[in-house]
Amino acid sequence: MTQAFSFSDVVLAWYQQHGRKHLPWQQQISPYRVWVSEIMLQQTQVATVIPYFERFMQRFPDVFSLARAEQDEVLHLWTGLGYYARGRNLHACAQQIVEQYQGEFPASVEQLAALPGIGRSTAGAIAAISMGIRAAILDGNVKRVLTRFYAIEGWPGTTAVQKQLWDIAERLTPDHSHREYTQTMMDLGATLCTRSKPACGICPLQPRCKGYQSGKPSQFPNSKPKKEKPEKHTALLMLEAPGGLLYLEQRPQTGIWGGLWSFPEVSDEQAARLWLKQQFGMEADIEPLQRFRHTFSHYHLHIQPLKIRLSHQPGHIGEQSGHWYNPRQPSELGLAAPVKKLLHLSDI
Repeated sequence: MTQAFSFSDVVLAWYQQHGRKHLPWQQQISPYRVWVSEIMLQQTQVATVIPYFERFMQRFPDVFSLARAEQDEVLHLWTGLGYYARGRNLHACAQQIVEQYQGEFPASVEQLAALPGIGRSTAGAIAAISMGIRAAILDGNVKRVLTRFYAIEGWPGTTAVQKQLWDIAERLTPDHSHREYTQTMMDLGATLCTRSKPACGICPLQPRCKGYQSGKPSQFPNSKPKKEKPEKHTALLMLEAPGGLLYLEQRPQTGIWGGLWSFPEVSDEQAARLWLKQQFGMEADIEPLQRFRHTFSHYHLHIQPLKIRLSHQPGHIGEQSGHWYNPRQPSELGLAAPVKKLLHLSDI
């Protein structure tokens, strides 16, 4: 019995007894449903994704309805999942599938991987789970299982380790049971071979796992070399018109909170006064609210909210197209996370 066969055989036997078979995207399996779930599951846990997935399927039951939607509506349903580029790419990808492939997902890992926001591993998951194509995957869960099983040194984000892991993943993927094997590899990493405190005692791979044999399975995969996150500062202008309406602007498609709606951003209180003068030709009292910190993957952002109560609602503000948002009757807009946080303050 070869290493590849024994590995997949053990994994598939575990799936029959313990694998997850009742997740929403495992019902009525289609390329569309698998694709949406895989994009949502990137950097987000299953328990968090389930209600988002169900709401998304209710509103956008197929790729055509998603392609026809306005980006604002897509991002509104995505609000709270984070990593909003995923939502923008999902929308763009749906439009491309409808335009280029008449709404049919291409049955090729290479063609799938070329679509916006998909990439090699997600393409493999779509192909294997919904089309029965033999395709390897290498998401975070699978990386963890393989680096521990083989006790692979080095951070998986490096090109050399990544290549090594892809070679192993390709070699171990069996010639049958593609859907089950793919699901099981993800399940093992999510439920047993977790980041901290892996459940080695009940793992089917434990007898041959080099990470376990080392006595320190949690040291695999090796951590990313630590780098201090820079600290940045900004201020958000909370313009409140009579009736509690708050002014929001849509941010550029690229950069942080791309395509989402947010309060106007300035550097500090002095810049806020200048902004008011340029936009309104007026001065107003500025009330600094409690500062807070918002953390991105690559830096910390310290946010100073500045509340400004206006005596009337201006018809137009400068050249920027904006929206007067009513928190009591909220519009279906994709909101930046700090805006959601500020809207929940008791005095808003």
